Amino acid sequence: METKNFQRVYIWELPVRYFHWINVLAITILATTGLIISNPPAILSNAEASELYWFGTLRFIHFASAYVFFFNMIFRIYWSFVGNKYSNWRAFVPLNRKWFRIFLHVIKVDILLQNEKHQNLTNISVGHNSIAGISYVALFLLALVQVLTGFGLYASTSGWWLPQMFAWVVPFMGGDFIVRTVHHFATWGFILFTLIHVYLVFYHDWLEGRGEVSSMFGGYKFVNKDRLKDNKKSKLASEQK
Repeated sequence: METKNFQRVYIWELPVRYFHWINVLAITILATTGLIISNPPAILSNAEASELYWFGTLRFIHFASAYVFFFNMIFRIYWSFVGNKYSNWRAFVPLNRKWFRIFLHVIKVDILLQNEKHQNLTNISVGHNSIAGISYVALFLLALVQVLTGFGLYASTSGWWLPQMFAWVVPFMGGDFIVRTVHHFATWGFILFTLIHVYLVFYHDWLEGRGEVSSMFGGYKFVNKDRLKDNKKSKLASEQK
């Protein structure tokens, strides 16, 4: 495909980009502080115990980041109903045969590391591809597990009504130890997802050259004009039906 055939298209709206980077910051802080809380280092000091409150501060940072993560997730759910078609909830679930065709294409290129000799423009997603959509649904479910277990553990030490709404989680799951274990392993799920996500973003940026990385800063991608024509034709056909 020639560079002159590409058109600059606004894909990621400002609220989506805000959500993404707030999520990155919150998850980074939560994972770092959470791993320290789960296995705190033995810090020796000759200072008075009353002057050493670093672990309490660490827990406060973890809890504060959890609130940011939670309300940020609530906002993203809201935006999946009011945002553009690329951020809409329909972009994350399989609704037609085209979705499965793109799914097979992404498996072939991303997982099996094969190149298609005859590149089909209909197999290139403008927004999220099929694998990304499904992975974000899985990430949302994992985030839901973290919210339930995290606030469930926090409920016993908080007097605010929001954490108290999750006080049922610990007895429901069979005790504090099980809830902490699930919360800990879910954290590693986020870490694994982040590693794969960063790799695939840079891989697609190199493979397709459409501004995959920069799009989450400026909102724009470079999309082949023929691909946009295909989208308009399919939209027109669906409207005529």
